[in-house]
Amino acid sequence: MPFIPHTADDINAMLATIGVNCIDDLFDEIPTELRSGDCAAIPPALAEMEIARLMSARASADGQPLCFIGAGAYDHHIPAAVWQLVGRGEFYSAYTPYQAEASQGTLQVLYEFQSMMTALTALDVSNASLYDGASGLAEAVLMAVRANRKTKSMRVLIPAALHPAYRRTVQTIVAAQGIELVTVPFDRTGGNTPVAQLEAAANGQDIAAVVINQPNFFGVMEDVAALTDWAHAHRALVIGVVNPIALALLSPPGEWGVAGADIACGEAQPLGMPLSSGGPYAGFLCCKKELVRQLPGRIVGKTLDADGKPGFTLTLQAREQHIRRGKATSNICTNQGLLVTAATIHLALLGAEGLERVAAACHANTQKLTALLCTIPGIAPLFDRPTFHEQALQLPAPAAEILHQLAEHGILGGVDLSADYPELPSALLTCATELRTADEMQHYATTLAQLLTANAQ
Repeated sequence: MPFIPHTADDINAMLATIGVNCIDDLFDEIPTELRSGDCAAIPPALAEMEIARLMSARASADGQPLCFIGAGAYDHHIPAAVWQLVGRGEFYSAYTPYQAEASQGTLQVLYEFQSMMTALTALDVSNASLYDGASGLAEAVLMAVRANRKTKSMRVLIPAALHPAYRRTVQTIVAAQGIELVTVPFDRTGGNTPVAQLEAAANGQDIAAVVINQPNFFGVMEDVAALTDWAHAHRALVIGVVNPIALALLSPPGEWGVAGADIACGEAQPLGMPLSSGGPYAGFLCCKKELVRQLPGRIVGKTLDADGKPGFTLTLQAREQHIRRGKATSNICTNQGLLVTAATIHLALLGAEGLERVAAACHANTQKLTALLCTIPGIAPLFDRPTFHEQALQLPAPAAEILHQLAEHGILGGVDLSADYPELPSALLTCATELRTADEMQHYATTLAQLLTANAQ
């Protein structure tokens, strides 16, 4: 809160009116042992000018390092108009559009977001967003198990080449509901998930759904058509986990294989959302029309009023927590409205051509960066399949130490894969979006080469 208007006299008058001596008395039901105490480590309050100076100094201490980290959150250019518009009071302070007659602007933005996501994914329906991509996948898994009428199986195949944070989130959310997540190993040569690995993981048993990510966590392109057709041949629904920027160039989930994926989800952060130390972001979730009543969250619909004028309203709310509670198909009963507004404006500004140019620039920059880094002795691509805008590299030294040293030089060099993949002890995942210049990439390569040479001596 940038400004607190209540003076000590205001607070004392309020307390006298309600008949208590101090603010702590309002919380007397909280046991003493659970309270935080006197908070002695917190310094005294500062004046506005002093706190502004302090926060500015601390922000400056972070510096402005070059970011070559991807792994699910990306450093993209955000046009100035995006947050200039999002910061307007009618967007910034709006919350739940329950009263349609008073919320037409907010509802229209959500409707436009849904329309854009269905166009990107080539699916029929989109919700009005979820908390993030990881929780969106968890909801997609729950949805697929509910919706698959061809089997009573609770088994879901999930690739090891899926983002590790997504896998952990899904496990946390669905495990208590008896759903078994079967991890499918990736091919050590290509970094992808071959159909043969699905066969081995299924082990002749029924499965409810198969998760397919494109591109996968390593940036590697999967053979999504073959994987989708295999899943459908085994009576499983297909959940596609996709990057919205990549969809400007790649086949959308709704066109994978013969019948297309049944559900698609992912992280909307690349669409107008700054990295912001990890959030907040927004997740998207789309599906085929046949599954719409199993879709969690909100859907905004467009209709005509009694005078024939277009209007917007929330639809299919009966499945939400605040109405059906324990009988709801999901406990998701909100949406990331502010972030979705940013994504909608971002997409509207870029248009189809602009989004395609961003995707192409990301791919080209990653190829340039890979070529530069692979001129350094001991560095080579970890996998031999095509990639989008991330590249896994084999280093001649442990990646964790190299990344630490790069950070000391103002370079965020990527992600150490060994933390989640112990079988890849000296592997680095790096990324170059459209923001990275040729000089910045050359600086990264030169610094990395110097560090490796110094470490070898």
